[in-house]
Amino acid sequence: MKPIYAFLCIAFLIICLSACNSEKQNTADDIAPPVAEKAPTELTGNRIDNYYWMKLSDEQKNAEQKDEQTQKVINYLNAENDYLKTKLQHTEVLQKKIYDEIVSRIKQTDESVPYKDNGYWYYTRYEQGQEYPIYCRKKATLEAPEEILLNVNEMAKGHDYYSIVGLRVSEDNNFLAYAEDSVSRRRYTIYVKDLRTGNLVEEPVPNTEGGVTWANDNKTYFYTRKDSATLRSRWIIKHKVGTSYKNDLIVSEEADETFYTGIYKTKSNKYLVIWAGSTLTNHYQILDANTPDGKFKEFSPRERGLEYSIDHYGDKFYVVTNLDAQNFRLMETPASKTEKSNWKEKIAHRQDTLLQGIEIFKDYLVLSERANANTLMRIIDQKSGKKHYLDFGEPAYTIYPSINLDFETDLLRYGYTSLTTPNSTYDYNMKTRERTLLKQTEVVGGYNSSDYITERQWATADDGTLVPLSIVYKKGMQKDGNNPTLLYGYGSYGASMDPTFSITRLSLLDRGFVYAIAHIRGGQEMGRQWYEDGKMFKKKNTFTDFIDCAEYLIEEKYTQPEKLFASGGSAGGLLMGAVVNMRPDLFKGVIAKVPFVDVVTTMEDESIPLTTGEFDEWGNPKNPESYMYMLEYSPYDQVKPQNYPNMLVTTGFHDSQVQYWEPAKWVAKLRELKTDNNTLLLRTNMETGHGGTTGRFKVYEEIAQEYAFILDLAGVQE
Repeated sequence: MKPIYAFLCIAFLIICLSACNSEKQNTADDIAPPVAEKAPTELTGNRIDNYYWMKLSDEQKNAEQKDEQTQKVINYLNAENDYLKTKLQHTEVLQKKIYDEIVSRIKQTDESVPYKDNGYWYYTRYEQGQEYPIYCRKKATLEAPEEILLNVNEMAKGHDYYSIVGLRVSEDNNFLAYAEDSVSRRRYTIYVKDLRTGNLVEEPVPNTEGGVTWANDNKTYFYTRKDSATLRSRWIIKHKVGTSYKNDLIVSEEADETFYTGIYKTKSNKYLVIWAGSTLTNHYQILDANTPDGKFKEFSPRERGLEYSIDHYGDKFYVVTNLDAQNFRLMETPASKTEKSNWKEKIAHRQDTLLQGIEIFKDYLVLSERANANTLMRIIDQKSGKKHYLDFGEPAYTIYPSINLDFETDLLRYGYTSLTTPNSTYDYNMKTRERTLLKQTEVVGGYNSSDYITERQWATADDGTLVPLSIVYKKGMQKDGNNPTLLYGYGSYGASMDPTFSITRLSLLDRGFVYAIAHIRGGQEMGRQWYEDGKMFKKKNTFTDFIDCAEYLIEEKYTQPEKLFASGGSAGGLLMGAVVNMRPDLFKGVIAKVPFVDVVTTMEDESIPLTTGEFDEWGNPKNPESYMYMLEYSPYDQVKPQNYPNMLVTTGFHDSQVQYWEPAKWVAKLRELKTDNNTLLLRTNMETGHGGTTGRFKVYEEIAQEYAFILDLAGVQE
């Protein structure tokens, strides 16, 4: 009787545990989502926005005593966070497992490849268990004693968010300028440290873009001050070390609200260059870096639609420009006569190849190019004119120049990666054509690239255009339509989403996922026309291209709608919003990160950061035709009663690029109108902005949650 009694007890216990688990699951399933209050606000074009009240000013957000509206918004966002936590509670074990495996792949004690600059070797290293980098240098040789410039782990103590940018050392190697942001609003404060004593030498300079450019006198630096309201980089300021920033002189003001501005020094160290740029136009001013108190000279008169970049060597400037060249060409001009009328062609325009930039050496010129959705690197011998390309042997990859500060060298340092090749740094002898691998990112625990397959495929868009896809999956995958698949896209600003390696992505690939990048119009993967065909009054091509790429993956039996997921962030979040309005049936789930979804209202508000500078990207709603076109695809405005996929939407309370209220309002409106029972979640990081959290490992907690969200929907439990 005892065995039977024991069996009955065990059976009863199992039933009780199952009931408890079922009750917990039902509790999560049955919990009601937050319901945002509706307070109709009439906007232009008789539009009614029920959730406009969610918009707070910086003053309201940052005030110690929160007013009633601010507290209401914060309460709503916190309620959404609590709802997300409850709905994803059953995935917490999976989240932890994914986080642990991601972190376990990362080499904790690590160091960058050192580079030499002005007599010192500079490098960055990480220590076991530490979240932030340690910036270091050694004098003359790598065997010299280490000098720690900044230990960001010490500096970040007490901060929920902490970012250091813009490290610049003076020409005499004695002063280090750097900038700090502890709010995630991208308003940086500049500090100057005396590297001989280790002490800060003056009061910090607030409200800057973060970058510092030293003149050659070792006591003057220039920085960019932001407009406090719009956060637009507006003024170039000259500062003398040891003086109060309150007495600093404005050397240039960018009055055009559609332009941003900044300053840098040429690779030759000869010139200081003030740049100003909008979506369609560039403008430069130059000054001898030895005479920082002199007056900047205009490089060439500003001309709408003229895009170019400049760099100096010897007695001339090189100019990469779109002047009569949609895909850009290379020109040169005497340093004493820089006006456009003096520019002479050096490398001609090519219809099938985009010239992205150059790297100048004494005897060689290196061209960064783009064709057929791949990056290219062409090397030209300046004396003989002979040229050759670097070859990599993969169908989809990314190559880019690394840190090349030395003119007097035959060595080109470049980076290389692909969907299956970890980030790699090479030195390439341009004379002998010998290649030396200096470092490849180590995947701790072992990684074999031959276990994975990468492809370049082409989907046919609805207008017949061929759209490239970069695809990676674990070897042995069968194209039977049953593979969970994540499709990623961006498609704006001419930004190309090149195929790169990801340690985190292995957690999906090893669980049977296919991962694909849709190189849709709006980027520049296929040249400048690719960008022109995905902006302004052709913006809808971006969305239909993504839909066509999704249909291609289904037709070619990589996956099926019940196993297809989509992801995009910022302008890629706009893509997600437009796509789920147009074709929600194609996707099981969607992750929209910091999504730009309230297009018309945002573009009408010129006080919001980025708005005025993007009229040439999206259109100016003061133009009735632009207003109507944007309204037709604006995700927030086009939400309607229909079924939507499962969705996870993320934002940061201090986001300066896509304000938090856009995704918050969008989620509220989706909850109001959608006709399905699918999961809809909003995650607001109350401490961060557009770039998310800081820290080397903390960011992976959010990635693990996002992965667990789609893995759970795909039926992958481990």
